[in-house]
Amino acid sequence: MLPRSYLFVPGDRDDMLAKAATRGADAVIVDLEDAVAPDQKADARINASRWIAAQTETGPEIWVRINSGTAGLSDLAAVIRHPLRGLMLPKVNDGVTIQLIAEALEPFEQADGMPEGALELLPIIETPMALLNVFAIASAPRVRQLMLGAIDLGASLGVAAESDAWPTLQLQLVVASAAAGIEPPLGPVNPDFEDMEQLESETRRLYDIGYRSRPAIHPRQVEVFNDALAPTAAEVAWAVHVLEEYEQALAAGQGTFRDASGNMVDEAVVKVARRILE
Repeated sequence: MLPRSYLFVPGDRDDMLAKAATRGADAVIVDLEDAVAPDQKADARINASRWIAAQTETGPEIWVRINSGTAGLSDLAAVIRHPLRGLMLPKVNDGVTIQLIAEALEPFEQADGMPEGALELLPIIETPMALLNVFAIASAPRVRQLMLGAIDLGASLGVAAESDAWPTLQLQLVVASAAAGIEPPLGPVNPDFEDMEQLESETRRLYDIGYRSRPAIHPRQVEVFNDALAPTAAEVAWAVHVLEEYEQALAAGQGTFRDASGNMVDEAVVKVARRILE
């Protein structure tokens, strides 16, 4: 199942890492980048490596946000071990960079006995150049999802957090992901973990325009994301009903039909129903 919630945990915080897998998140991101001070990077790599090695495949997915540049190579050498699922890539501006990172992963996978191509990548779209190259980034090898880095992107563009421009910017990631054939993107982080009602409303709006995952910076946000980024009971019931009627229509030699409300149902509608149930 595609993770609804990704919980960020600083790599240099043993106390937080010890509890990370029990917080209810579908995935955990061990952060070696922004959350770790420069003089703590080496210790964070050691902590992350030990913690990853102690995890099991039955727990949440394990991801690591590595540093950019040469520090990222040191991160790779330290953290690529079973059962790591993939790497979150900050400050990526083009698909060529991801191609190089994807190629660099192969010897590390071999050294750890992982299947070739096992590790996936999750680039953060957080610069104007990345936004211009978003389809090339989405189409690069190993990319499973994109993430919107709204705080950095907004600062570079001069777009305020409350601006009406955000839905348009957010949709660019949804379109690029669909065109590239990868999973729907992650929404932006929200530093507010007090106003749960506002957070739920905001996350539901992201769901309505095609987002299916969101990163949490505090465990209190996890439950909100898990609920808001999953289909409602009514949506699931509708999807089940549509697929049942569609099978009956096909058996009768019909490719389209009208449902109980009089709405026309065709393959496009059925595709929506299947995605909801997935």
